[in-house]
Amino acid sequence: MERAGADRAPSRSDDPDEDNSPVLHTPLITTLVGGIVLAFLLGALANRLRVSPLVGYLLAGILAGPFTPGFVADHHMATELAEIGVILLMFGVGLHFSLKDLMSVRAIAVPGAVAQIAIATLLGLGLSAIMGWPFGAGLVFGLALSCASTVVLLRALQDRRLIETNRGRIAVGWLIVEDLVMVLTLVLLPAIAGLLISLDGGAEPGAQAASLDMNRLLQTIGITLGKVAAFVALMLIVGRRAVPWLLARIAQMGSRELFRLSVLAISLGVAYGASSLFGVSFALGAFFAGMVLSESELSHRAAEETLPLRDAFAVLFFVSVGMLFDPSIVLRDPLPLIATVLIIVVGKSLAAFAIIRLFRHPTATGLAISVSLAQIGEFSFILASLGVGLNLLPEEGRDLILAGAIISILANPLLFAALDRWGPQIEAKLSTRRERAEKLKALARAAAPAAEANAATDASGGQGGKGSTAVAIAAGEEPVLAHVLPVSSLTDHAVIIGYGRVGSIIGEELLGQGVPFLVIEERDEAVDMLKARGVEAINGNGVAEDVLEAANVPAAQWLVLAIPHSFEAGRIIARARELNPQIRIIARSHSDAETQHLSQFGADRVVMGEREIANAMVNFVKDTSSVVRPGPLVEDNLPIEELRDMTPEAKDEADAEADAEAGRDEDRDEDSAESGENRTAAKTVDFPQTGEGEADEVRKDDSRGATPDAA
Repeated sequence: MERAGADRAPSRSDDPDEDNSPVLHTPLITTLVGGIVLAFLLGALANRLRVSPLVGYLLAGILAGPFTPGFVADHHMATELAEIGVILLMFGVGLHFSLKDLMSVRAIAVPGAVAQIAIATLLGLGLSAIMGWPFGAGLVFGLALSCASTVVLLRALQDRRLIETNRGRIAVGWLIVEDLVMVLTLVLLPAIAGLLISLDGGAEPGAQAASLDMNRLLQTIGITLGKVAAFVALMLIVGRRAVPWLLARIAQMGSRELFRLSVLAISLGVAYGASSLFGVSFALGAFFAGMVLSESELSHRAAEETLPLRDAFAVLFFVSVGMLFDPSIVLRDPLPLIATVLIIVVGKSLAAFAIIRLFRHPTATGLAISVSLAQIGEFSFILASLGVGLNLLPEEGRDLILAGAIISILANPLLFAALDRWGPQIEAKLSTRRERAEKLKALARAAAPAAEANAATDASGGQGGKGSTAVAIAAGEEPVLAHVLPVSSLTDHAVIIGYGRVGSIIGEELLGQGVPFLVIEERDEAVDMLKARGVEAINGNGVAEDVLEAANVPAAQWLVLAIPHSFEAGRIIARARELNPQIRIIARSHSDAETQHLSQFGADRVVMGEREIANAMVNFVKDTSSVVRPGPLVEDNLPIEELRDMTPEAKDEADAEADAEAGRDEDRDEDSAESGENRTAAKTVDFPQTGEGEADEVRKDDSRGATPDAA
């Protein structure tokens, strides 16, 4: 009790001379405000310098840390706040995943992650042996260098819209396996710490002690795996039904505030419950919460509601990481630090790339996965702190892990930028002979029809003289492997970029009218579905030069951009105009600024969704405003003074006039319906059908086809 009294913070009543002004600064508010303000200023500066804002966030953490002069934030508070960002980030990833997606990559994610962890651990053991550390320290050090940061990896994939691609699914599956291994490691390490220390000391434990340690180890493994299995089973059996049902009931209440709170309660509550009851990490619990909700129709809305908080708290994660960095280690231990960074950035990446290629996945997938894993993060910090607390890892090892994490996270955006720029050339050089042969065979199969299509285009004043990869194959030339997609044989067709909620509606309409079209889409499942229905589809991004050429844009009539990203759409429009100046281009936007941006790049028509919704509502009001209902509603439409002065006979006369007007309105509605049917029938030639005489005449009158409004 005396200790408690001594530690108690003095109150204002203890000192009558003390200033009674309220305390405005608390560790929570100071850390939150300081971290966000510094992150904003340095993130904006980094973006201005054409560097990833992530670099600015880390520098903000270094400035707010205890190793630099000036403002010092509460690191423990920042770490807890950052954990909320990790939870919301993994919850958002789970919303875009399904159990089917997760199981589809298990063949590569499970063995790949385990093998990569083993290789990184061996590299760490080797470096620790060179520095003279014992085996236990090397084991902890190597394991800490093997696990990638959840936040860094997911932010990189989201910035490049790779989450829903095959590469993104493999990376997320890989990450989940790494998290499970780290959870198991954190549980087992205290149980085997004594055994590792005894081995390092050279003492031979007795047979009974070894047996007890082994029994304890097996028991701990069994309990941990049992808890994880119980949590997964609970989420898949109960959660898949209860969570979507609960969210649907909340949505029916019509309160956006309650819906937002319910999403946060589910994500944070499930993550906390998974950690408290089952010993599962916050990140893994949040991921499964999002995954069971992904099957609900409200998953997109749930993702939108958590986006602002997710981004804000994810920024605090990078600030908290920067606060751990001691810049003096660069001068104290330069060579061990360089070796540590090389293990993280080079050793892990090469191991991951070799594993991906061993499983016969494309070179591009191997490059993307290897770069995304070339960093370490939150589990590494936890494992390093645990190792120091168990007297397994020296403090020098923890400092090297923290410094290696900071440098690898800083380098990761630069690695991705290098991959974006030189990825095709690297892929071309690293492609195996078998890949080259398969691509050349595919081009050869498409050479004859594509050559005819290009010849026809050249004769009609199309692309003329530019040539294509397929023609090069037909002429016996070897193409550059960065442009190995076969060129479509379609002509006078529509090219739809993006086959989501908007693009799929457009595609169904074109199918109904018999208009030939081709789809460019990044999601593998959408491409497979289209091909199964006999629709030509290209798996890729329309920004890529070879993708537009493969879609035979020079011979197309329409380009329909159904993607919601105006910056990317502008680049596609500019490239399409170079390939085909006569093509009709229609795009979508969400603001007047985006509309102007796309129009400047050459779009013939830009449809702003919000404006079209407003126009439809206004038209409904206009169409129904002339219909005046008889009876008491007529009186409601008259001024109160006029109603007061009207005689009963005048009211009856007004009602009779209203009935006659309603009859005339019905006649006008019937005439409008007939004229509308005629207009609808006339619009069937907006997208001309191939092989019909009337459509041929339309093409002769206007070589550019239908108006952009029809698209």
